[in-house]
Amino acid sequence: MPTRDIAGLTIDIDPELIGRLRTFAMRAGLVAAAVPVGVAVALTVTDAIRRRMHPLTASFPAEKPLTEQIDDTATTIYTYGADLYESMLEAIRGASETVMLETYIWKDDAIGRQFKQALIDAAARGVKVYAVVDGFANLVVPQSFFRFPPDVHLLRFPVFRPGMLALNLRKSGRDHRKILVVDDHIAYVGGYNIGSLYATQWRDTHVRLEGPAVWELRNAFVDFWNRHRASRLPQLTDAGSPDWMPHLRAARNAPSELVFPIRGLYLDAIDRATSHVYITQAYFIPDRDIHTALLAAARRGVDVRVVVPHRSNHVVADWLARGMYTSLLRGGVRIFLYQDAMVHAKTATIDGRWTTVGTANIDRLSLTGNYEVNLEIVDEKLAARMEDVFRLDLTNSRELTLGAWERRSGLAKLGEALISPLRPLL
Repeated sequence: MPTRDIAGLTIDIDPELIGRLRTFAMRAGLVAAAVPVGVAVALTVTDAIRRRMHPLTASFPAEKPLTEQIDDTATTIYTYGADLYESMLEAIRGASETVMLETYIWKDDAIGRQFKQALIDAAARGVKVYAVVDGFANLVVPQSFFRFPPDVHLLRFPVFRPGMLALNLRKSGRDHRKILVVDDHIAYVGGYNIGSLYATQWRDTHVRLEGPAVWELRNAFVDFWNRHRASRLPQLTDAGSPDWMPHLRAARNAPSELVFPIRGLYLDAIDRATSHVYITQAYFIPDRDIHTALLAAARRGVDVRVVVPHRSNHVVADWLARGMYTSLLRGGVRIFLYQDAMVHAKTATIDGRWTTVGTANIDRLSLTGNYEVNLEIVDEKLAARMEDVFRLDLTNSRELTLGAWERRSGLAKLGEALISPLRPLL
């Protein structure tokens, strides 16, 4: 039997025992990994059945487009997809120089085909058209849908990239951004993907810029395009901007550069709050620092409210979020569950001054994983409009009280605990 000298002591080592311990550790690790994955699969299957029986198709209150002037830039908030798509298509159909469209999901349906034809028509009349679509998010969309005439330049962000399997952070992340820039004078950004479902059945938020601040989104598109384009695609140029608007800026998460500023925007703004923090999120899984910042704000008397879906389109994200409800509710954060429809907005407004609208969720994938873009706007008039939107959303929401939450079933509590190891992945 082999021996080993440890701290002056001679210890006999049984190779068979060591082998058994290694086998036990390996099996225990596999079980530990399999349990949350198994729970996630079971939840997904159950939710798919429930979704067919009880789809989220109810109507919901929405504001008409709201416009505020910020210096020389007009900002318009959209909370209803049909209104947004009408405006976006009108802008593309009126384009005379360039169209730059970037989206995460682009469905092959009535709305999706309208956008496709609008780009084709624009290119046919001499407009320079550039489009970006995420390959992974559109795996279920027929590949034929993304065949365009050669004068429409399409960048399909690849599903797999060299280095992904080696967990190279620079090669990770999906292109989760939604941007449209027309003639360098009109631009849109927000949570809306392109598809008929989102036109009437999802509550989301987009913002339109018209004026000098459009450069913020144009520059974001150009930088991404030049970074990821294939050699067959033209390189885009950016002449810069003579206008500086520190109170209206685009923050861009870029895994390839290891740059993730949107998380910092949230932390800084929450730490500054003295009156109220209103957050609307599709998938609310804050990391430790944001979680701590929200609790600290509530402790100092700030009215912290979060609107989330009562039932979202990603059941696993719902259950991971619920695992944090107890600590948030006990800490004074108020949680409101949006009823009978999917709320997909990624917005916040603080103290009647600070607002963000964009593509990033408050979860790991968005804040330290995907390509994202959020506008940060410091303007009292726009913040007032966003607070109006938030209050309207509250009329379609049910507040979750601590007492009601603590009375949930033991099975629900067990499920939250079992699935919690997946939280760092989302």
